[in-house]
Amino acid sequence: MQPVERAEYEGVDYAWVMQTTFVVTILVGAPAAALLSTLVTLESWGARAAFAVRVGAPIWFVTAVAVALYAKRAETGDGDSEGDEGSDGEPTGDEAEEHA
Repeated sequence: MQPVERAEYEGVDYAWVMQTTFVVTILVGAPAAALLSTLVTLESWGARAAFAVRVGAPIWFVTAVAVALYAKRAETGDGDSEGDEGSDGEPTGDEAEEHA
């Protein structure tokens, strides 16, 4: 069996963004579209398909933008505390040697 190749990403991992967008849209968007469909009369399959596109496209777009912004923020580290500290607040790497 051939080993799986791995890649190191610099910047946003767009494959993760696309996969996460897909999963979140299915988990959140499908129930939302189903609930919204109860408010309108959909007589034919064409009407149902058109409704799914009209409702699904904005849900997909909003989800994609939100996931991309989250990934960009996580990649730049805007949500982290100041300095190179581990999850317990202790300095890590070279900074730990400086404090010793």
